[in-house]
Amino acid sequence: MTINTYEETETRKDLRSLVDQICQDFPDTYWQQVDKEEAYPEKFVEALTGTGALGALIPEEYGGLGLGLGDGSAILEQINYNGANSGAVHAQLYTMNAVLHHGSEEQKQQYLPQIATGDLRLQAFGVTEPGAGTDTTSLTTTAVRDGDEYVVNGQKVFISRVQQSDLMLLLARTTPLDQVQKKSDGISLFLIDIRDLPGLTINPIDTMVNHSTNALFFDDMRIPASSLIGEEGKGFKYVLTGMNAERILIASECIGDGRWFIDRAVDYSKERVVFNRPIGANQGVQFPIARAHIELEAADLMRWKAADLFDAGKSCGAEANMAKMLASEASWKAGDTALQTHGGFGMSREYNIERKFRETRLYQIAPISTNLILSFVGQHVLGMPRSF
Repeated sequence: MTINTYEETETRKDLRSLVDQICQDFPDTYWQQVDKEEAYPEKFVEALTGTGALGALIPEEYGGLGLGLGDGSAILEQINYNGANSGAVHAQLYTMNAVLHHGSEEQKQQYLPQIATGDLRLQAFGVTEPGAGTDTTSLTTTAVRDGDEYVVNGQKVFISRVQQSDLMLLLARTTPLDQVQKKSDGISLFLIDIRDLPGLTINPIDTMVNHSTNALFFDDMRIPASSLIGEEGKGFKYVLTGMNAERILIASECIGDGRWFIDRAVDYSKERVVFNRPIGANQGVQFPIARAHIELEAADLMRWKAADLFDAGKSCGAEANMAKMLASEASWKAGDTALQTHGGFGMSREYNIERKFRETRLYQIAPISTNLILSFVGQHVLGMPRSF
């Protein structure tokens, strides 16, 4: 077993134990079947929801566990360390941040308790568009006020878990781009009920990883004016407040993946005998696994630094971005090493390496690409000229 050297609280140990117990009922064969059918792991999500773990970051006054981001980080890491896929549930942990920090008290009372229990699923976040990509301020989806409603037109792409959500956060422009002083102004954030919502069309996207991804089309979609989170035109700032949390939590998932890969590679290298000796005795096999472990442990330290800063209410933008980049690259390298260690068997679905290999590759692209992290560090940490 891979050793986690970070000194943990009793709460985090208990959370890991809880996740381990849940995951015992969902072995590799369960995830193989879900992946083969490109299905949503409904039974797993229901079991985890029943523990209250997905409401970990919601304050107790709204029915959650009132825990810190580091605690949520331990939950997601442990899910992936068990060979499961926390991508099916991670948004339930952090997407509610915008409501918690910028919603009205009425919105908090109405939605947060039900999100905490899982009675309402908020796992969909409508931001990315085909034309804008990561240039969020160039989005073209519009929300025009009409009495007690907003009329929404436009489209989004790569929006996950829409079919499995009751609610969705939607980012749309409420003031035309040519009428604002800053590109980030005039964009508003809405919390909408998407169950049987007229004007919303959902088209699934076939991707290399089972992530329930969709393209969305809004055709005169009417939503209540009360759906607005905070002030009109300030939505871009509201979204930014949750990005650090998201990146730290994604880093934790990658740490879990990486440890899973390393454990599988170590075990196989001890068991697989070629030329009358276990292949792990060969430096060509042993050293890449050891290097992957070292790089993952280094990434883990940055993850905890970022989480500790976040929970202390301190600035952590650089650390959150670096943690996400380091962890995503370390998990990918660990996956590549595990695949190489297993040889032909690594390509077999039976061993699960190829499934997790595909799943962990996603996180060098989403929720933010490696190049954008590098540009952030170059400009905002190192003080170099803007590169885009």
